[in-house]
Amino acid sequence: MQQTKTINGKDFREMFTVATNWLEKSVDEVNALNVFPVPDGDTGTNMLLTMHSALDEIKEGDTNSVGKVARSMSKGALMGARGNSGVILSQILSGMSKELENVENLDGACISKSFEQASKAAYKGVSNPVEGTILTVIKDIAKATKAKSLNGIDELISIMDEAVNAAGDSVANTPSLLKVLKDAGVVDAGGQGLYIILDGATRYLKGETEAMQFRKPQIISSKLPLAPVSITAPENICVDEVPYGYCTNLLLKGQNLNTEKISTKLNKKGESLVVVGDESTIRIHLHTLDPGGVISYLTTLGTLDNVNIQNMDEQHEDFLEMQKEKSPTGDICLVAVASGDGFGEVFSSLGVSHIVPGGQTMNPSTKDIFNSIEKSSAQNVIILPNNKNIIMAAEQVQKLTSKNIRVVPTTTMPQGVAALLSFDYDADFESNYQLMTDALNSIKTVELTRAVRSTKINGFNIKRKQVISILDGEIAAVSDTFVDGLKQTLKGCDLDNAEVITLYYGKDSSEDDAQSISNTISAKYPDLQVEVVKGGQPHYNYILSIE
Repeated sequence: MQQTKTINGKDFREMFTVATNWLEKSVDEVNALNVFPVPDGDTGTNMLLTMHSALDEIKEGDTNSVGKVARSMSKGALMGARGNSGVILSQILSGMSKELENVENLDGACISKSFEQASKAAYKGVSNPVEGTILTVIKDIAKATKAKSLNGIDELISIMDEAVNAAGDSVANTPSLLKVLKDAGVVDAGGQGLYIILDGATRYLKGETEAMQFRKPQIISSKLPLAPVSITAPENICVDEVPYGYCTNLLLKGQNLNTEKISTKLNKKGESLVVVGDESTIRIHLHTLDPGGVISYLTTLGTLDNVNIQNMDEQHEDFLEMQKEKSPTGDICLVAVASGDGFGEVFSSLGVSHIVPGGQTMNPSTKDIFNSIEKSSAQNVIILPNNKNIIMAAEQVQKLTSKNIRVVPTTTMPQGVAALLSFDYDADFESNYQLMTDALNSIKTVELTRAVRSTKINGFNIKRKQVISILDGEIAAVSDTFVDGLKQTLKGCDLDNAEVITLYYGKDSSEDDAQSISNTISAKYPDLQVEVVKGGQPHYNYILSIE
């Protein structure tokens, strides 16, 4: 397809299919480009699942024109958008779709104009745009391709080459624009994901699809001299939140493995498929009702390692019970995103009608939240995302329903609890939304976990497996034990007006250990009431709320 002037709808779909498969090869590397060295990087996964949702929406009859394919992809991406990166990616596809609406065959001039609309849509979709992110990357792409097009060059591959080069330069420059990236020694993960998608699309146009099977995308390096960062693939990429069947994770080792063929085969066996790797080692994640069938198929291809199968029905049994309607008032439904069975029980006991399982590394999509809302007969809905990476996806729900939606911008689960405690059963919809939003200022959240890699950030020299204590989204202390980390963090907090500390222990921590930490806090601060609650949350051993 080298030097082609135009492509039709079928080629447009195939171009993005190849681009998505290209991204799939480096999901773990993109996930690892996380500012904080904590085990919850999921930008690559969110972008990949959003792209899969976009492609799944395309019907065979759509392929007669580029405009129809683009429109279907835009709809699918909106419904399947996960996390901030997925939402912004869906906005990029939405902007491109609007420009390409009446286009039958795509040329360089059209794709250049679509990038310009994509940039505008992406910036419009973010309430507080931050430079040095995927937003900057799409803006730089639009600027570069427009200049080339204005110079009379409308050959499609030339414009796409310009887009890829501009994206690479922009990603490399992100640490210059965003200090937190520079300090962490990483480039922007969302921008890196967009670069890989466009690079894959361009390689398809150049006829390199076969050769791509034996290569991996380039991870862009910063233009600045940064501290070296070890990009380590996460141990577990079980990210989807669908509460049924078996969450199956494993490593497949063999020779001449074909990720594309394996993906095609497994795609018929379940949901939430992620196949990442090369011809000798592939990591596979799948939600399936028949893990035995999956195992049987994969053992014909090679040997299996690190097999982890979790019964999602048992794991989310409490969540399923919580889906029953029990609205606290006649016309208001409360919906909350929760990670951990303990937190699910807390939210349910405080009047939440519908729990959407999700959180770090398992961001629910806009569609998932929408589906929960549609189960309610209430016309007024208040959503508690309880994670900064889910707020944007929740805000997209209003576009899909005639119900009145309000999103209380809770960034942690303790903030969600505080918001629910402020709910007034005698107040109306708007008053409760305001009360719950105001309550967010009354609480501080501390999260403790272990570093997944060594890095330098915000003046802290962090070694792998050290304890990181995060106070309201900022690293407050680094230590060798959870007790020491918590002591350092609380010492820096203004506790004069505090009354209660609630300690939620995660699935990897015991109640005895949590109680021991509670006793330490009580001995140090005898005037504070300390409560211990099972949170059951993954990744974070302890989460504390300070009220």
